[in-house]
Amino acid sequence: MTGAYVEILRARHAARLLVGTLVGRLPNAVAAIAIVLFVREEGGSYSMAGGLAAVYGVANAVGQPVLGRLVDLYGQPRVQLPAVVASALGMAAFAFVGIGPLPLAYAAVAAAGLFTPPLEGGLRALWSSVLPREDQVHTAYAMDAVAQEVMFTIGPLLLTLGASLWSAQAALLLLNVVGVLGALSVVVSQPSRAWRSEPREAHWLGALRSPGLLALLASFLFIGMALGSIAVAAVSYADGHGGDAVYGWMMAGLGLGALIGGVAYGARQWGGEPARRLRLLVALLAVCYLPLMLIPGAVAMTLLAVLAGVFLAPCIACAFVLVDRHAPRGTVTEAFSWLVTTFTVGASVGTGLAGPVVEEGGALWGFAVPSAAGAVSLLVLLATGRVLAAPAKSAVVAASSENDPNRAVEPRFSSGDRA
Repeated sequence: MTGAYVEILRARHAARLLVGTLVGRLPNAVAAIAIVLFVREEGGSYSMAGGLAAVYGVANAVGQPVLGRLVDLYGQPRVQLPAVVASALGMAAFAFVGIGPLPLAYAAVAAAGLFTPPLEGGLRALWSSVLPREDQVHTAYAMDAVAQEVMFTIGPLLLTLGASLWSAQAALLLLNVVGVLGALSVVVSQPSRAWRSEPREAHWLGALRSPGLLALLASFLFIGMALGSIAVAAVSYADGHGGDAVYGWMMAGLGLGALIGGVAYGARQWGGEPARRLRLLVALLAVCYLPLMLIPGAVAMTLLAVLAGVFLAPCIACAFVLVDRHAPRGTVTEAFSWLVTTFTVGASVGTGLAGPVVEEGGALWGFAVPSAAGAVSLLVLLATGRVLAAPAKSAVVAASSENDPNRAVEPRFSSGDRA
C-alpha cells in the first residue's frame, strides 16, 4: 500500500518540499489555539481571544488568494520569503505587545494572518515539475492531504507542550521561528527557484473566471461548513459525556479517519473522470456523518468519529486534481489558494451556524448540520456536473479563439492533462 508513497518520496526534492511546506505551515495550523492560549495567559477573556483569532482567520482568508496571484506573477521566492518574514514579525509583535494596547494586538494578528505565505498552493503547483508522471502527481495530492492531518494533530500537541514547559508566549515565538525555517527550506530549493507560472491572460478575476473552479469552490464551501459544525457539536456532546478528554478523543478520531482514508486512497491509481469520483466521495462523506446522530457512549462515538473522517482526505485529494485541471493558464497557485480560503470560510460559517443549532436542539441536531452541509455540497456537484467534467483547456481555447479567430492557441498544459 505504501509503495506509491515511497516512490514519490524518493524523487529528487520531493521529501524536502513536503516536509518544508508542512513545517512552514505549522504557525498557521496552530494560530487560533496559540492566540487563545496566549490571551488567556495574559489574563484576557475568551471573547477577546475569540475576536483576535477571528481577525487572524479573516485576514488569512483574504491574503491567501492575493499572495497566490502574486506568486503566479512573480515566482515563489520573491513572494513567499518576504511574506513569511512579515507574518512571523506580526505574530512576534503580538507576543511582545500582548493585549495591553488592544488595537496594536489586533493589528499584529491581522498582519500575521494577511501575510501568511501560500505554501500549500505553492507545493501543489510544484508537484508536476518534480514528478514525471500524472499518476504520481495525483498520489502526491493524496499524500499532501494525509500529511495535513498529521500536521493538524502534531501542531497543537507541540504548542501545548511548549506552553506547559515554558509559556504560551515562548511556544508562540518558537513555532513561528520554526515556520520561517521550514518556508525558507522550500523557497531556496531548486524547484521553487526555477518554477514559473504559465503565461496568463490579464483578467481582474484571475482564477475565478473559470466556471469549473467556481463550481468546485461552491461545493467545498459546504464541506468546510461540515467540518466547522462538527467541532461545535462535539463540544456539546463532550459536555455531557466526560468533558474535554472526550472532545479530544473525538477530534483525534476524525483526524485518524482522514489519515486512514487518505493513505488508502493514494495507494492505488484511479481511472475514470475525477468529477464523477468526487461526487461519490462527497456522498459517502455526507452519509458517514449521519451515524453521529445516534449519540452513543464515548467509546462508540469516537469510533463513529473515525468513520466520519474517512472520506475527508480523499475528497480533498480529488479536488486538487480538479483545481489543477480547471485553473486558467498562469493561475494555478492562486486557484489552490482560493480552495484553502473557501474551505476556511466555510469552516467559520459552519462554526457560527452550529452554535445556535446546538443551543436549541442539543448535540443531536448539531450533528445533523455536517451531514446536511455534505448533502448540499453533493447537490452543487450534481448541478454543475457538466461544467466540472468539461475539459478546461477547451474552454480556454474557445475563449481565445473568440478574441482572435486567426491566432493559433497553445493548449493549456497541466499535470491533470498529461497522459
